[in-house]
Amino acid sequence: LFWGARIALVVGIVATLVSLVIGVTYGAVSGYLGGAVDNLMMRIVDVLYSIPFIFVVIFIITILGQRDIKMTLELVGIDRITIFFLVVGAIYWLTMARVVRGQVISLKHEPFIEAARALGVSRPAIIVRHILPNLISIVIVYLTLTIPRVMLFEAFLSFLGLGVEPPDVSWGLLANEGIKVINPVRIYWWLIVFPSVALGITLFSLNFLGDGLRDALDPKMETK
Repeated sequence: LFWGARIALVVGIVATLVSLVIGVTYGAVSGYLGGAVDNLMMRIVDVLYSIPFIFVVIFIITILGQRDIKMTLELVGIDRITIFFLVVGAIYWLTMARVVRGQVISLKHEPFIEAARALGVSRPAIIVRHILPNLISIVIVYLTLTIPRVMLFEAFLSFLGLGVEPPDVSWGLLANEGIKVINPVRIYWWLIVFPSVALGITLFSLNFLGDGLRDALDPKMETK
């Protein structure tokens, strides 16, 4: 269980960081530029929202898991776990992009942004030096709320046999192995209950952490 926690937490954190980089960059650029560029970028997000990503992830992992492709990727140092990090992280950036875009739209008309623009600061510098630091609280909250979603998704794929592979261990893989040894003669219930309980407790803890950070970092909550 402890060894499975290592893989589950690493997958959740790394994949979430990948989605964080993509979502923050995309949302900040879209919100700050506005106009036709913003409309086009958000329509792309709307189209991506309509795609059933679980089938896309299963398809990509299955294709990249083919023996010839797998051996080619291993020659350049890319294993199945790395692919899993990138694929899962690349599908969880959409909501982050929308959240960041909304915040950037509200910030870009603030006096300190107008002052930086009047001083001749370039657009990339305004985004990086003045807008992104004001988004840290929202990004941290969303980060802690996305990690459990990614962990649950990883456990689901590993349970189906499409995620982590032996000799690596994750809670989803442990639950899958527990299902296989359940038979009419004897039920080894602890093999599936303990990994499921460990995953459930971790997800609850991270969700409570995200709620607490949201209350602590939200300036609107300070007046209540």
